[in-house]
Order: sequence, then C-alpha cells, then structure tokens
Amino acid sequence: MTAGHPGLDRERRQVAVRGLVQGVGFRPFVHTLAGELGLAGTVTNTGEGVLVEVEGSRDALDAFCRRVAGDAPPLARVDSVEHAPLAATGATGFRIAPSRPGGPRTTLIPPDTAVCADCLAELADPADRRHRHPFISCTNCGPRHTIVTGLPYDRANTTMAGFPMCPDCAREYTDPADRRFHAQPVACHACGPRLALTVPGRPELGGEQALTEARRLLAGGAVLAVKGIGGYHLACDARDASAVALLRRRKRRGDKPFAVMARDLATVEGLLPVDPVERELLTGPVRPIVLLRRTGLPVPEAVAPGSPDLGVMLPYTPLHHLLLAAPGPDLLVMTSANLSGEPIVTEDREALDRLAPLVDGWLTHDRPIHVPCEDSVVRVVDGEQLPLRRSRGYTPLPIPLPVPVRPALAVGGDLKNTFALARDGYAWLSGHIGDMDDLATLRAFDRAVEQLGTVSGVRPELLVTDRHPGYRSVGHAERTAAGRPVHRVQHHHAHIAAVMAEHGLDGGRPVLGVAFDGTGFGEDGAIWGGEVLLADYDGFRRLAHLRYVPLPGGDAAVERPYRTALAHLRAAGLAWLPGLPSVLASDAEELRLLDRQLERGLNCVPTSGMGRLFDAVSSLAGVCHRAGYEAQAAIELEAAACEFGRADGYGFGLSARADGWIADPGPVLAAVVADVTAGAPAGLVAARFHGAVADLVRRICVAVRERYGTTTVALSGGVFANALLSSACASGLGEDGFTVLRHRRVPPNDGGLALGQLMVAARSSATREE
Repeated sequence: MTAGHPGLDRERRQVAVRGLVQGVGFRPFVHTLAGELGLAGTVTNTGEGVLVEVEGSRDALDAFCRRVAGDAPPLARVDSVEHAPLAATGATGFRIAPSRPGGPRTTLIPPDTAVCADCLAELADPADRRHRHPFISCTNCGPRHTIVTGLPYDRANTTMAGFPMCPDCAREYTDPADRRFHAQPVACHACGPRLALTVPGRPELGGEQALTEARRLLAGGAVLAVKGIGGYHLACDARDASAVALLRRRKRRGDKPFAVMARDLATVEGLLPVDPVERELLTGPVRPIVLLRRTGLPVPEAVAPGSPDLGVMLPYTPLHHLLLAAPGPDLLVMTSANLSGEPIVTEDREALDRLAPLVDGWLTHDRPIHVPCEDSVVRVVDGEQLPLRRSRGYTPLPIPLPVPVRPALAVGGDLKNTFALARDGYAWLSGHIGDMDDLATLRAFDRAVEQLGTVSGVRPELLVTDRHPGYRSVGHAERTAAGRPVHRVQHHHAHIAAVMAEHGLDGGRPVLGVAFDGTGFGEDGAIWGGEVLLADYDGFRRLAHLRYVPLPGGDAAVERPYRTALAHLRAAGLAWLPGLPSVLASDAEELRLLDRQLERGLNCVPTSGMGRLFDAVSSLAGVCHRAGYEAQAAIELEAAACEFGRADGYGFGLSARADGWIADPGPVLAAVVADVTAGAPAGLVAARFHGAVADLVRRICVAVRERYGTTTVALSGGVFANALLSSACASGLGEDGFTVLRHRRVPPNDGGLALGQLMVAARSSATREE
C-alpha cells in the first residue's frame, strides 16, 4: 500500500454520539482524543448531539469509538454511539467545525452546575486575570440550562451572545490545550457581564465597590435582592433575628421556613450534624438545598419556626462565594424573590418594580436569565436522597422511561406544579413552576412549556391532566388543547405510577401502592388521600382507605386545622371537651356554627385524606391550629415527634370487607384525647401517632399480601415527605419481607405527579382514557 492513497491504508467513519454531549466540553474532548490517536477529521454539534467524521487506521478508529463513551468528560452522559463507514479522503488535521442548525432536536442540554474547584482557585488568586470575577466559569461548570435560547448549544444560542469575547478569552476559547476551549459562557472582567448595586437615593455602584457595599448592607441588617442564575433571591443575615423578621414580614411569609446559604462546609458543620450523603449533596455539582435535622437552635427561631429541619445550601456561583466572603455575614437567608405563591422574578425591570416593597437594594448584573429555575430541595432518608423539589441542577435532564410513550404533555397538579414533556423512552420534567392559582403562574407555565419544548424537541400529540374538575391546570390544558386529545388520570394512581416509573418497572406486575396526601379527586367524587391501591399502569383497584370524614368548608378547614380536628372528633363520636386545644382555638360562636354545619352536612366534602388526619392530630395535640403554608401542621407535628423520640404507637381500627379494608381513625383519636386530657406532652402524642400510621401501613400490606400475593409496596404522596414516617414504614415493611419502592428521582408530592400521568395515559400501548 502506498501512504497517502485514501481508502488503501486508512478508513473513515461517521460517528454519531447522543446523550448529554453539548455544553459539557465534549467537542474539545473529542478534539484532544483524536489528536492523541493520530486521527484526522471534524466534530460538530447538531440538533441530535455530536457528529464526528474521523479518519485513520482501523485500530485507532476502533479505540476512538470505544473511548468516546468510556472516557467522556465528567459532566457528559453518553446514551449511544453509532458509527458508519465513509470513503476515506486523505484528510489531515482535526478541527471543530461550525454547528449544523436545523434538523430534529433531540440532544440533551445540561443543567446548571456549581462553580468548580479550578475556577474557585483562579477566583482567589490575585495573579490570575479572573481574580474575583463574579462570572468565572469553564467547560466543567457554570450556567447552561438557564442561558440556553436554542439549539445547537453554541454561544450564539445563549444569553452570552451579547458579550463578545475579548482577545484573551477568544484565544482561550480556540486553544485545544485550554480548560475553556469552546466553553460557551467564557468571559472575564474585560468582556463579561457587569455587577451593579442599586440602592434608592444613591448612585449606582459597580464591580468590587458593589460587592463591598452589599456585604456592608447585609451586615447592617438590610434585605437585598440578589440576581442569581435562575432568578433573584432575597437575602439577609441569617444570624440577625431582626433582619430575618423584617424579611418575613415584608414577604408575607408567615411561618414558612427559610433556607440559608453558608459560606462553606465548616460553617454548616458548626451549626448542625452532617452525614456523608448530606455532605456529598452539599458539596457536589448540583448543590441543592439540603434539609438537615435540627438540634437545638443553631440560628434564630424566625429562620425556620416549628420545623424539624433547616434547609441549607452552599454557594454554587462565584458571585455567591464573593458575597459570603469575610468580612461580611457567613450565613445568609436565601429565598426566592417573589411574594409567596408567585413565580420567581427573573427580569431586571420586573425586579426593580415588584421587589421594591421587599428590599433595601438590588445586587444585579446584565446577563439575561432565559429560563427561570428555582433551587432544588432534597433530604436524606435512610441514607438515600429524597427530592422534595426537582429544579436547578437536575432540570432539564430527562428521566428514562421503562416503556415508550407517545409525544405528550402531562400538566401535573395545581400545587407545586411541575409538568412533563415526553416521547419514546424519555420524560423531560420542568423545574418547579409553583401553585397554579394566579395568571402570572399560568403564564410562567406556558413560557416553560415552550422553552422545554424547544430544547427537547417534543411536540405533544396529546395532553394528560388530573381528574379534579376544579384544577386550574386541567382547565388550562382543555383551553389550550387545540383539538388534541386530553386524557385524565386519577391523582393517586399517578402518584404510584411515578414511583414505578422511576424504579424502571414496566407494569407487567401490579404493585401495592400506598398513596398518602391531603387532597386528590376520587372516582366517587369524594376527596381521597389515605389510599392503598393495587396498581399497574393500566389501572388500579382501591383496596383500602381511611374512613370518610366530612371536611367543613373545604379550604377553610385546611387553613384552620382545629376545624379539621373538630370534624374528625364528631365523625368518631367523640365529644368536644372544653379543655381540648382544638376547642380552645375556636370561639363559642364558631363552635355553634360548625356544629350546625356538620349536623346538616352544609358545604362538607367527604375526605379520606391522611394529610387531613395529620392536621387534626396536630391541632388536638396543641401543636398547630392555623396553617400559614401547605402542610405546616404536619411538619410541626413531625418536629414534635422527632424532639420527643420513640414511643409506643396508637392503634387504628381495621375492618375487612368483600372489596377491601376500611381504616378507622376513631380509636386513634380517642387515645389522643385521653393522652391530651391527662396532660401528656405534645411530643408524646406526635410520636405515638406516627407509630400508629406506620403500623397501619404494615397491617394493611400484610393483609393484602395474604389475599393477593403482592410483595412489592410503593410509597408516594406528600405525606411521605415526612422522613420519620417514611423511614418507619420502610423499616417495618422490610421486616415483613416486602420490597419497598420510595422516590429517589422525583418528589413524592405533586411535583412528581406528571411523570405518573405520562405512564398511565401516554404509553404507546395505552389506547383508552382512564
């Protein structure tokens, strides 16, 4: 063979790589790998991933195809590598070619990633040209999802398009040996975004002056709006009780806990014990808010009143690191910049207007936020991660599905709304949207659907909703369906299907699903929420549930747990004793009207909700009578139980019928009343109640297994965000020989509902509306 004759001693292949391969330094990696193996050719981004044309010896090409997946960059995820022969051309050299626009869009966009150790070292190095640059990043870290405006992932399709690179940054961008080779967000002091501090009545400050003054204001008790990568935060000194109270009052936060951001891990460990899994979450590339179990009062009580946990995160942007550096505060409250219930603020003009009543100043910058994205929230239960809000750091990575689905949009529920787009074997879940109770949130929902559709390439052929006729998400889907079919899925069936899906179950065998929450529209028109279902993706049988109790006034009872408690007492045939905390929480006139309402059944919706039973016991124990945020009474009841420790549980009544079992809370309530009237501490009542619920779950599951032979139990619904209950149920069921499935990738609350809706209604084999 003669060297240089194409096709004789050389081969050429086209290699298509799909997965998370854009925005993670994959093209620079391919460039380096090709050079190491002596290969010629090109690499480019496409709408489907990365396309490589590579030429050289057969052995080198084989090694390339093997190593392109095995040696991929740390942030990459290679789903497939396909290669096909091409005619050799005798090409020399290897280059990164311009991206190919158009065509199908199926590539994955990476989530935003916490600033890496290399960038932090440069940030702290006075000799480095990016010393104290608030927007330092590289191929291994920084914003991705929130700055992407289109595909392929190139600078022109991000919000960095408005920041032309200076000669120094351009040189790094084109140098294969540099860490910023083809890093799209690359910038520096000379060409990058600019920091600014705006305080009413004062001249605007920029750069280092803005940072210095911001730290001084925070140390003096001020509340600042701080622009992040996915939206604005409201920040104040978490160790200053007056500042925290001021922020709580201005935001109309009630008693809902705040999260805090600590300077470093040492600061966190000086406050609370941190186990290895929690430490890994706090310091990893995602950096969510991690709920850490409180011991004593590490911060002012106003930060997280009544909560068993403190939500903690570490800085994930260079700006956060600079803001928390000495001599300023080492612990900041960092909460979403909005009024409670509204979407997070992302636009600068909107921030200056809407946040004016809340803050004393704005620390902002001029890089636009294209995609709103709230902080994720997780907790660790039995050594495993339990997501409570899946957003920054996780979205828009898709979740693989165990069976293929048609192109679909599942709209989720009304509380903690998260929707999902899906097709084939993947579901793209949105970030946290919020509660669908106002026009601003519905508009945010529509914008998020459009944006996620752009990056996922999904064009829904059908829509999937909850069955609740009053849900705004349902009405919105019906109004925007544009002739597409709308399928409705029962709320608790969707909860169980979500657990099944994330554990890779194909639905061939049913599971025993325990779905505990506060509200879900039942097939009989009642409000369900204490359900045990025998379920697969095709359908379910309701095998057991809590006995119905009339809920007087609907939402009014949810917001006032003492009313729920009184309704539960009446349903159980128990007297409203004058000394009971729930009776003392209401006045004589309200008691008279409530008595009449329950007697006549006026505006009383029957409910089997376990969440409502938690509310009732919380009030009866004197823990919480008025709820200022969702699940407050249950959260504070868990806190009381954790503080007390272990105790023997109460016992539910359980009666078998031909079609299943009815769980009667009456004996539990009678025992609660007896303990309370005998002067038992609230913690004892709380601990005994948690034990009773865990025992009920075990008894029902054992009974179902004896009748149906089912040995796999799935736990879902918002009640299982309760770490104490989740752990007790899983432990007991494990002792009884069950395989227990709990959420690890999507929340147990309604933030995971859309995944289950998809699996029930959008499977390629699903042909009927539930």
